[in-house]
Amino acid sequence: MSARTDLPQPRLTVGLRPATPTVGLTVTHRRYVPYSHAHYGGNLVEGAYALGLFGDVATELAIRTDGDESLLAGYDSVEMLAPLQAGDIVEASATLTRIGRRSRGVDFEARVVCRAAPDRGPSAADVLDPPLTITRARGTLVVPDLRLTEGSGD
Repeated sequence: MSARTDLPQPRLTVGLRPATPTVGLTVTHRRYVPYSHAHYGGNLVEGAYALGLFGDVATELAIRTDGDESLLAGYDSVEMLAPLQAGDIVEASATLTRIGRRSRGVDFEARVVCRAAPDRGPSAADVLDPPLTITRARGTLVVPDLRLTEGSGD
């Protein structure tokens, strides 16, 4: 079966980069936390799950600001504020806070936006308004030195 050619096609932006990264740019992802990720009693999920989400949003932030996946070099601080549970829908955000020559400061936050409510039924869930902030962190992205990579043929 061949692809339909009458449908709009995505526009590829290969090689296009913003002229300057902008402080305040935020990227957000949402994800359902499956019950298979529960590691502890009460369907609790390990706190490091949020750090994995932070790596994902940091990658997209780096692509949007620098045209490269870059490297999340480390965290200056991490605060685990509330538990994450299987059945939650969690959102993770990365906000650009500082721009250096080859580094970017990033603030991260993970929030539960929906939570299972098994006391009401096996598939019941609630929207949390406001969302429950479960993890905050501050980290550093390192971007490649474009003078070394542009035109190198690699």
